[in-house]
Amino acid sequence: MLNKFKPKRRRLLFLFSGISILALSLGLALLALNEQVDLFLTPTSLSEKKIDTDKRFKLGGLVQKDSIGKTENGITTTFIITDNNMSINARYKGVLPNLFREGQGVVAEGKLNSKGIFVANKIFAKHDENYLPPEIADAIKKEGQWKGN
Repeated sequence: MLNKFKPKRRRLLFLFSGISILALSLGLALLALNEQVDLFLTPTSLSEKKIDTDKRFKLGGLVQKDSIGKTENGITTTFIITDNNMSINARYKGVLPNLFREGQGVVAEGKLNSKGIFVANKIFAKHDENYLPPEIADAIKKEGQWKGN
């Protein structure tokens, strides 16, 4: 079938076919990456955005003092994540990292439920403010509660 085309047309056909295949591959790769990339928010930025309840994202901040509690089953922990400007109630079912405690940095991965509570499925505890995301560290500095350099 290609023999009936002149060499110039054959080259153009191959060029357009190659570009089409490349564009399709790139589109599929971006679609796959989009499903793997998690949005990172602080409580303040979360309050400014409308997030769907089925959208997974990471929420970072400090564990608010006097906010950690256990539910009656003893496995689920409730706590409040704050950036010293806004706060959000959170819940996690499972074993917490050893560094998880009040006043410490935390990044939690999960979703908002219909009641506006952040339901975490992973908790990443940070041992001090030096390892916090810049947005949270700036909020702590503005509040005058920064313990770092």
